[in-house]
Amino acid sequence: MSNNNGTFNYTYSANQKNEVAKIREKYISREENKMELLQRLDKSVKQPGRTASITIGTISSLFLGGGMALIMEWQNFFAVGMILGLIGLVGMSVAYPIYTAITKGQRQKIAPQIIKLTNELT
Repeated sequence: MSNNNGTFNYTYSANQKNEVAKIREKYISREENKMELLQRLDKSVKQPGRTASITIGTISSLFLGGGMALIMEWQNFFAVGMILGLIGLVGMSVAYPIYTAITKGQRQKIAPQIIKLTNELT
């Protein structure tokens, strides 16, 4: 901004124009195109299985760690530690098959929409 002889000049730099355009884009409502919808649907297929397997794997690893702690620190709880450790190992070993089963089910459920969109796009 400058004030020369009573006139007012205001100019934007290229960076400012880009930033203004980005901010403006946030507030303009726009419709999702078919490619974006296809990408969003494809991404949504894996999310439920991923969430379930990570939850099961995390809880199972805590069981395994608790069982190991019982075995190593408190000899009186050896049997309980073994049971907890085995539960943890079983849980961790079924986490991936649970992920694949849930993802397969989601794919079958959403397949007609995906096929329809890919036919429209190709």
